[in-house]
Amino acid sequence: IWWGWSGSGFLAYTDEKGDFVSSVGPGLKDFAGSGLVHMVGGIGALVGAIIIGPRTGRWDPSKEAEFEGHSIPFCVLGTFFLWFGWFGFNPGSTLAMQDKGSANLAGLVAVNTTLSPCVAGLLVFALRALVVEPKLLDVGGFCNGILAGLVSITAPCGFVKPWEAIIIGFIGGLVYQGASMLLRRLKIDDVVDAFPVHGACGLWGLLATGFFGNPDEGIGGNGVFYGGDQLGTQIVAALAITAWVGGLSTIIIYPLHHTFDAMRLSDDFQEAGADVMEHSPSKAYGHGAQKA
Repeated sequence: IWWGWSGSGFLAYTDEKGDFVSSVGPGLKDFAGSGLVHMVGGIGALVGAIIIGPRTGRWDPSKEAEFEGHSIPFCVLGTFFLWFGWFGFNPGSTLAMQDKGSANLAGLVAVNTTLSPCVAGLLVFALRALVVEPKLLDVGGFCNGILAGLVSITAPCGFVKPWEAIIIGFIGGLVYQGASMLLRRLKIDDVVDAFPVHGACGLWGLLATGFFGNPDEGIGGNGVFYGGDQLGTQIVAALAITAWVGGLSTIIIYPLHHTFDAMRLSDDFQEAGADVMEHSPSKAYGHGAQKA
């Protein structure tokens, strides 16, 4: 956060001439946090998943169904809670609403925050129904696709036009699906696809801000597709975030897991389920009915 949003960090500050710069070129453009917020969380989640390892039996083909989400309505409800909140912190990141210019900017951000997740969600839903095995209608995947589009547009939402937001969301859906499949192939147990959604799409959001955004539109864009020089700063920011968060997460999580055994439930605990072992009433998920 300090690096990019404080006004004094190496990725974004005002020089003696009054120009918005960084230590490597133009100042970082991350409107509401694809990199400074979401990529940070995604990298931390990936490190944790690698160090702690998969849940007991996670990659046993005979137990695959046991690890599927059990409440699609709650999944959808949570997704809409998040999407609604995004309309707070994306348009809210204009930090002003007192004149026509700031109101128009907030409106543009809101439109982009609608279009990108719509496209990404529909793309992931279509891919899982028509292309990716087992080729079924995956509402959970649809929800994560929506979140992928939201994360992807969070950095460039104030610098791009709506048609560019559609492209960014489309690519974000592909990035999410590819990253999700890669983790499964590598047998990394990311329970809620935190890295594909927040890490991989957060990275894409940072880079998209370096590709898209026409300076002539007057909304702060500086993309290489229009002759801008923003991409280098975005790449440096992505590398710095990955190194910093990855390193610190390893330093914290590794000893907590391997030395203090504080990060993983026992096999017996996992088999019975945390709802039975820790929560009351025990039949909240039908466990009491099963025992009877």
